[in-house]
Parts: sequence; C-alpha cells; structure tokens
Amino acid sequence: MVVLGIVLLVLGLLVASLHVLLWIGIVLLVVGLVINLVPIGGSRRRIY
Repeated sequence: MVVLGIVLLVLGLLVASLHVLLWIGIVLLVVGLVINLVPIGGSRRRIY
C-alpha cells in the first residue's frame, strides 16, 4: 500500500499532474504507514 501511494504521488505530481491522483497517493501512503507502524489487535512487532 505504501508503494502504491508513492507511485500515485509520482504520477500525480510529475506525469499526469492530476490533483486527484496526488490526494489518493497521499491518503494511501499515510494509511499504509499507519498500518505498518501501529500494532493492531495487541500484536507486538519486534524490531531487532
């Protein structure tokens, strides 16, 4: 999801210059980072 967000950000900024793709990319990037960094359901991720 994070990679898709980055791809949509690049497409929205450079290639297509569509603001809709830019906002969708930002939302996907933020949601992907939250899902990866915040433990959901009490599971602990151990970083070694």
